[in-house]
Amino acid sequence: MSDHPSHRTHLRRYLAGGYALFIVYASLAPFTGWQEQGVSLLEVMTAPLAQTFTWFDFVINLLAYLPFGFLLQMLLRPHLPPRSGLVLALLLGCGMSLLMEYAQLYLPSRVSSNSDLLSNSMGVLLGALLALRVEAQAWFARLRRWYDGRFRRGGSSDFGAALLAMWVFVQLNPSLPMLGSVFISQMAPTPFEAAQAQPFNWLEALAVALNLLMPGVLLLILLRQPRHALNLLVLALALVTLAKFVIAAVLLKSWALLLWVNSESMLGVLAGLILLAVARYLRPGWLLGMAMLAVLAYIALAHWVMDSNMPAGTLRLFHWHYGHMLHYNGLSQLLALLFPLLLLGYLVWVMRQKRR
Repeated sequence: MSDHPSHRTHLRRYLAGGYALFIVYASLAPFTGWQEQGVSLLEVMTAPLAQTFTWFDFVINLLAYLPFGFLLQMLLRPHLPPRSGLVLALLLGCGMSLLMEYAQLYLPSRVSSNSDLLSNSMGVLLGALLALRVEAQAWFARLRRWYDGRFRRGGSSDFGAALLAMWVFVQLNPSLPMLGSVFISQMAPTPFEAAQAQPFNWLEALAVALNLLMPGVLLLILLRQPRHALNLLVLALALVTLAKFVIAAVLLKSWALLLWVNSESMLGVLAGLILLAVARYLRPGWLLGMAMLAVLAYIALAHWVMDSNMPAGTLRLFHWHYGHMLHYNGLSQLLALLFPLLLLGYLVWVMRQKRR
């Protein structure tokens, strides 16, 4: 297989571009109330650092930009020597941060500061250095060979892989039900007080099954040998479950730790895996048709049949800073809404390619 840079950067480009959009959302949401506040960027950048510095924000901003630096370095590595790529990644990351700080000058609900620029830049630098370290490891080369051997290559296939990464990110939100696209509406009214028993919701179980079937069918399309799809989906589901539990333990209050687990989600997972096992034996044309039908059914069920709460409805589950959790919840909900729409567009793209 060719190892030319143009054959290796599609997925990295999609991931880096997607993460840049994530930064824009996290920095500028809710995108309302734009107005001149009479403060220049120069005044903000030359203000005393201690004026806006807090260790909490410093760590959060550093961690937020670390993956961006990692992805930028990975994107530039096939085209530039390590040091040149590191410098360019740092410049691009710092430029993105500076642009966000400038835009925040026109949002009364946001605070522009030089300490944020510093922490963001340090995050980019650490992420880029980590990428250099990772790429030099033998296990990373084996992982890349494994990916090349399992997944189809090309712009459309790499975009599908980026969609899988997007789906995984949505599932990590601990305030979402397991594989759910709607926010939890029935919660314990006070800590340690049991919520009233609710009747089993078959529609919610169906939504979970369809939500699992969508990435499963996407795997069937992306893999060179579809028989591996079920195993990979089960592995991804296990990793998501573990990560979701850990994130819930860190972010949620103790009484809400397992609120995302319910009988509807468990039955839905089982039904989704059974449907995927059957889908493995479909011809490509029938598989695409089934995938489109599953996406359309999920969109109709999640948005026109079942009720959906606003992201702010679950903020009381968290014990961390309100503003950060609001943006995190809002982004998760936005991506949950976009994923089936982007997947539907992707399926149309693949269908047109097969007809050529």
